[in-house]
Amino acid sequence: MDINRVRPELRKAVASFPKLPLESNFGRKVTRFLLPLLLPRAKAPEGVSITWLKTASGQRLRVFKPVSTRPKGAMLYIHGGGMIIGSPEIDDALLSRIATELNIVIVSPDYRLAPENPYPAAIDDCNEAWHWLLSNAAKYDIDIKRMAIGGESAGGGLAAGSVLRIHDEGGTQPIAQWLFCPMLDDRTALDRSLDDDDHFVWNNKLNLAGWSSYLGSQIGTDEVSAYAAPSRREDLKGLPAAWMGVGDIELFYQEDRKYAERLKAAGVPCELDVVSGGPHSFQGVAPDAQISKEYLARSIGWLAKALAA
Repeated sequence: MDINRVRPELRKAVASFPKLPLESNFGRKVTRFLLPLLLPRAKAPEGVSITWLKTASGQRLRVFKPVSTRPKGAMLYIHGGGMIIGSPEIDDALLSRIATELNIVIVSPDYRLAPENPYPAAIDDCNEAWHWLLSNAAKYDIDIKRMAIGGESAGGGLAAGSVLRIHDEGGTQPIAQWLFCPMLDDRTALDRSLDDDDHFVWNNKLNLAGWSSYLGSQIGTDEVSAYAAPSRREDLKGLPAAWMGVGDIELFYQEDRKYAERLKAAGVPCELDVVSGGPHSFQGVAPDAQISKEYLARSIGWLAKALAA
């Protein structure tokens, strides 16, 4: 892809973002180790405690809690990484900021990664984290009527899938879903015409590696669950309000736009924030760019209103 399609203020950071060697086991292991060092991380604000806790099954949860006030709500936030890399620590600065600004508890699950742990491992871990949050709501003074689920990229897809699963299970429902460039449709990875576009940060060859690792031989078949690939869901009625942000030159733009349109058609309030010239996860790759700051501010403003509804 021509770098001139990227917004000028994002080009330097995007052009210097390394190619991720995720198509081999060795490459994935190296990337998992180096990723926290590759992503720019702003200093976390004061006034929030960050702790590791474990669920009954032993899954680790990274918990962000305001230290001086009683929380008004909570969010389950799921990190990105194409289902094959990533960890909650990469979002420390973002989640610390949101916890303090919105006065909420945030739980980020250290879910199991593919291909070592294919579907449904990751979605099961996210579901367990949601129920842990519900079970511990009283301990953290959380109003269970003010709880959201969010995530970015693969984490956005897992967030959308978790919303579907929780809806189907019944019980306490999230009030909002907060989705950054979510990875929603495995069928995108099978469109080989997208390989030539070579999208910045996350291209379709990496997308195929991620979906293949997660779904194995089921990728692209009718056997794929909507909990794994939310775009497979036919009935979207009754879901919580959604905010979805995406750049218009990134790989997931078309699948995200279509999902947002289908949510609206099903009667689900959905705000789609499209950033012209924005590649995948641009606000994380170039956090100091003015467009990234404005984009993030809009998203947090929407979340604040949703949690206060």
